[in-house]
Amino acid sequence: MALGSKIRELRDGMAMSQAQLASHGGLSQGYLSQLENDEVQNPSAAVIFRLARALHVDPRALMNAAGYPEPAGRGASDGQYEIAVDPDLLRFLARIPREHHAYLLRLFKGLGRKQSIVGVAGER
Repeated sequence: MALGSKIRELRDGMAMSQAQLASHGGLSQGYLSQLENDEVQNPSAAVIFRLARALHVDPRALMNAAGYPEPAGRGASDGQYEIAVDPDLLRFLARIPREHHAYLLRLFKGLGRKQSIVGVAGER
């Protein structure tokens, strides 16, 4: 699968608009459109890594689609890449306005601290 098709497939799977992905990936929407339409040949590894982070996928999935060779001795033997976060959660979070992200992050960090405190107290 070509890089553009792979990006579009992943973006659609997360119910993200091009504008949302471009913003999260630190790209212009025009450049993302060019990538998805395979009008850009050989995007930089930095661009691919930013998109992979924004799409919550292993960067190798996009590197392979872009035609970069996989380093010897690395990668999944079956070509599959594990996403560690529930895709439904990612789709939900992608629809939340960017100005609320900092609040949610503080909330999630607080939940993590509360859970570790409860875990420690529960061991006594």
